[in-house]
Amino acid sequence: MEMVTSLASQIGRKRACKVLSMPRSSFYRLRRRRTGPRALPGLRTASARGLSAEERQRVLDILNSERFLDAAPAQIYTKLLDEGVYYCSERTMYRILHEAQEVRERRNQLRHPNYRKPELLATCPNQVWSWDITKLKTQIKGRPYSLYVILDIFSRYVVGWTVAECEATSLAEHLFRETLVKQGIGAEQLTLHADRGSTMTSKSLALLLDDLGVTRSHSRPHTSNDNPYSEAHFKTLKYEPGFPDSFGSLQDARAFCRSFFNWYNTQHYHSGIAFLTPETVHHGRAQQVLEERTQVLNTAYAAHPERFRRRPKLKPPPAQAWINPPSTDIASGSAHHSGQFEHHEFPK
Repeated sequence: MEMVTSLASQIGRKRACKVLSMPRSSFYRLRRRRTGPRALPGLRTASARGLSAEERQRVLDILNSERFLDAAPAQIYTKLLDEGVYYCSERTMYRILHEAQEVRERRNQLRHPNYRKPELLATCPNQVWSWDITKLKTQIKGRPYSLYVILDIFSRYVVGWTVAECEATSLAEHLFRETLVKQGIGAEQLTLHADRGSTMTSKSLALLLDDLGVTRSHSRPHTSNDNPYSEAHFKTLKYEPGFPDSFGSLQDARAFCRSFFNWYNTQHYHSGIAFLTPETVHHGRAQQVLEERTQVLNTAYAAHPERFRRRPKLKPPPAQAWINPPSTDIASGSAHHSGQFEHHEFPK
């Protein structure tokens, strides 16, 4: 022990232990036995070189002053040096803030609101519409067209659409005015759901919808699942086999969309609504079509019952269409998306 201590004063403790082949842990253990236990953490005595209580309070007051409230200790330290003033080091400033439990954001900042998860239910057409805007690639790089689509979530019917060269709130306002009139929507009848794009959250559109008695609903930020019907519909559009890589003109884009939406509304057998067309569900003919299909199956069963395990029965379309169904709602069909879609277009 004494040899290590003596040699350590000349070449350092680490090298001394290495030269004498003595583990440093053994050296420290022997030293503790002679000098007693180490002082407990948190019971450090104040250094004679440290700031007094009055000096520390003065530094804290400066850090929290109106002048330096928005600045970090490094900025405050540098600014004071430029003014020929030195109170303490930057690290000491942090120590003082830590003791005062102020090592945090000390400014009064805008707090982001807690966005509520939208929970919307539709049990018939024209109760809840979902709308969004997607881009259609053109032959001019960076100049896509904007496709506006309004979708009824119960029937999946596109009630309104238009294509324009760019996004514009005035265009959305015109589209909604025309679509509401065409669908005969009364005040307090409809809820309109959208994401938080600039057009969707514009003040002028909000005022228009309020005047028309339409309830507004918005997705949570960066949560595409809050608008599933529009997102799924755009995927159907862009994965359609005839969807072009790009459009040569605005007229080409409108002609394609006119053909697509007519097919989608009147001919597309939608899996989410029991393979009925959106037009059938939207206009209340679902039961009639299902009865006709059932009659065909009953005839086939009567002719050859041996070909069936049991009497065939068609699955009805969902009775509800939800956006974010409550977690406690396990009713059949509540987690299914149902809807229909009606075509509406107006020129730019």
